[in-house]
Amino acid sequence: MDSKPAHRKIIHIDMDAFYASVEQMDNPELRGKPVAVGGAENRGVVAAASYEARPFGVRSAISGVLAKKYCPDLIFVKPRFDRYREISLMIRRIFLDYTDLVEPLSLDEAYLDVTLNKVGNPSATLIAREIRCRILNETGLTASAGISINKFVAKIASDFNKPNGQKTVTADEVGNFLEELPIHKFHGVGKVTTEKMYQLGIFSGSDLKSKSIEFLESHFGKSGVDYFHIVRGIHNSEVKPERVAKSVATEHTFEENLTSEIYMQERLDGISAELERRLRKHNIAGKTVTLKIKYSDFSMQTRSKTLPFFISDRGLLYQAAKDLLYQDRMKDSVRLLGISLSNLNTEIKKTVAVQLKFEF
Repeated sequence: MDSKPAHRKIIHIDMDAFYASVEQMDNPELRGKPVAVGGAENRGVVAAASYEARPFGVRSAISGVLAKKYCPDLIFVKPRFDRYREISLMIRRIFLDYTDLVEPLSLDEAYLDVTLNKVGNPSATLIAREIRCRILNETGLTASAGISINKFVAKIASDFNKPNGQKTVTADEVGNFLEELPIHKFHGVGKVTTEKMYQLGIFSGSDLKSKSIEFLESHFGKSGVDYFHIVRGIHNSEVKPERVAKSVATEHTFEENLTSEIYMQERLDGISAELERRLRKHNIAGKTVTLKIKYSDFSMQTRSKTLPFFISDRGLLYQAAKDLLYQDRMKDSVRLLGISLSNLNTEIKKTVAVQLKFEF
């Protein structure tokens, strides 16, 4: 009897600069030029940057002002989420031709478990290549892929040969791959944690692997236990096709900073209406309302309250958000307001994934 452990075959597909690439595809005048989706020259935040803009330091989540400073020739484009969703659904249908175990993370990336697959192909590497070719032929866009024995390694691997490439890390290669990986490239290790690890002499996966579970837990709490396992290639999270959202949110960045709470109330009413539409569309209600406030200095604050009953009505959402608005004094003028609803009434569904041993 084969004593070797069974391994799953997981593919992480990540579209290349998805929003910006869609805009360049639909508008030939943008091709080959630095493009930022979202934000504006004086307001907002960049949602995506084209590959032509990235060498200048333009990336998602930075302000439009900073992006323009980095790249004076940057072209700002308003996002068209209906168009992005349309193409995302086309890509999703391609995935489902190969497996029903598809876990979307966003419009532009997903995990696929192809341990058992609909095309009977034992090679996850070849399946990933075929999927990427189909995405290019059917949508005109490129995608990158990571292939490995678990979701953690597959996600890291998908970033290695971007754009329009893929990387496979087999079961035998996982150990060396993670040991040689710079610590800042570990998925889930952000800037603050990276700096803390540097101070502890942890610069690579090898350094991380040399630390005991007690050491890591004492410095990083529960996350330290996770770090101990993932650097050893132990990550048993299944691909969950019925991934349930934990919250539904709507927010808006204003053209001019708001200083009056009366104006903020007006904006919250509109945000509540938009959130209600989203909730009704998916037949969702929730109990916990959270108000998000971003000030003119880019600092952020959240205020939450949990109700004794489920709500999805615009009026109730607005009333809860208004109560939170007046819960405490505002420390500065406001550039963004958002409302999210969590503690939802959605049922959690569990999917059982079958594990088998195959060659990659």
